[in-house]
Amino acid sequence: MRVLSVASECVPLVKTGGLADVAGALPAALAGQGVGMRVLLPGYPAVLGAQAKAPVLREIAELFGAPARIRRGALGKAVLYILDAPHLYDRQGGIYLGPDGRDWPDNPQRFAALCKAAALIAAEGAEGWRPQVLHLHDWQAGLTPVYLRQAGVRDVGTLLTIHNIAFQGLAPAHMLAQLQLPAHLFNPRGFEYWGRISALKAGIVFADKVSTVSPTYAEELMAPEYGMGMEGVLADRAGDFIGILNGIDLDAWKPPYATPEGKAPHRAALRDEFGLPDADGPLCVVVSRLTGQKGLDLLVEALPTLLDGGGQLAVLGSGDPGLEAAFSQAAARHPGLALRLGYDEPLSRRMMAGGDAILVPSRFEPCGLTQLYGLRFGTLPLVALTGGLADTVINASAAGLAAGVATGVQFHPVDARALSRALSRLCALWRQPAVWRRMMENAMAHPVGWDASARAYAQLFGTMIA
Repeated sequence: MRVLSVASECVPLVKTGGLADVAGALPAALAGQGVGMRVLLPGYPAVLGAQAKAPVLREIAELFGAPARIRRGALGKAVLYILDAPHLYDRQGGIYLGPDGRDWPDNPQRFAALCKAAALIAAEGAEGWRPQVLHLHDWQAGLTPVYLRQAGVRDVGTLLTIHNIAFQGLAPAHMLAQLQLPAHLFNPRGFEYWGRISALKAGIVFADKVSTVSPTYAEELMAPEYGMGMEGVLADRAGDFIGILNGIDLDAWKPPYATPEGKAPHRAALRDEFGLPDADGPLCVVVSRLTGQKGLDLLVEALPTLLDGGGQLAVLGSGDPGLEAAFSQAAARHPGLALRLGYDEPLSRRMMAGGDAILVPSRFEPCGLTQLYGLRFGTLPLVALTGGLADTVINASAAGLAAGVATGVQFHPVDARALSRALSRLCALWRQPAVWRRMMENAMAHPVGWDASARAYAQLFGTMIA
């Protein structure tokens, strides 16, 4: 099968979140399922800088304000197509946000251009290769099915994967002509969303199939408390909507030990690195954006329970200034809490190797990858009962412990009181070495790779081939 993955970010070239990990892992994961996946990415400076010798495949005379070109690079063993459009992508700042921390004002044009390029490759092919299916990731690729319709392409299937429904690609209605969108589809049954254009809604309505990154999140998205206004649209597509759990690259995330006992020196090294004293409780870690969505305000409130129970906490992340300040102030008061602001990939791996538990108290979590890394490293996840967290962690309930299958701790409802109780349970489990060791063994043996999910994607793609 020939599949073109259309994404706004992809490891190892450019990353802001889990979408990049998924887009980078899928080509290799699907190769064993008979899927030849190529990837289309915007030509950000980081992408072109890493692919400096990528030859030009074709010129595009005009693409939202200036000429552009499609280049051919490489993503491991997979083919990478790069949309080289300097007027849209060659700039300082983030890939979505400018130096002022605000969305780039031309984001609608920047990602409409990505969709236009995908439709062009689907219609005309590239270097003799033409996809049978387009795999579209999030709102940034959501307009592609609309442009395919305009081009008269009917023999290429489309799958939209929703990684986080909170981001919906909204643009004012007066941009219809500028984005080269058909006015007759700007209505409640099309891509109109409360008087605005929604690229995400366009993908949900017009893609052949829609997926998201865990079965539980798929169910949650059709409820008002999680659907963020799109629940009705998704309910209309229920027959074509599926949840396929994310996986992780097992080679890239391989613990430096094979048994639970191997964690001890890494725990000691992590305490030294963070300046934490020895303790008689679990060393917990947080590697996350510091935001309300991640439930970290709840953790600030529940911290005394962990610290009074002998536990410790090492935090790596950045985000909301109020949360940064709250953790900084707590670290100044408590010797059992240490904070590093920012993002540091090597440090995150050392934290995964040295931590006893990883805390993921998210209010909603489409899939989550950090709890999967935790399972792989025997760093027991403590998670909210939501989305992919519910699908990947087996709770240390009475039944889970009796059956010997528990891999972590879940809590519900998602509030500070329930989180505090879960932290108490975690500390109590730590004081039972045989139980904790069995949970570590279970976690390290739990399947977190791509095998099952790759089969599910391959089967889904197969249903879309004309």
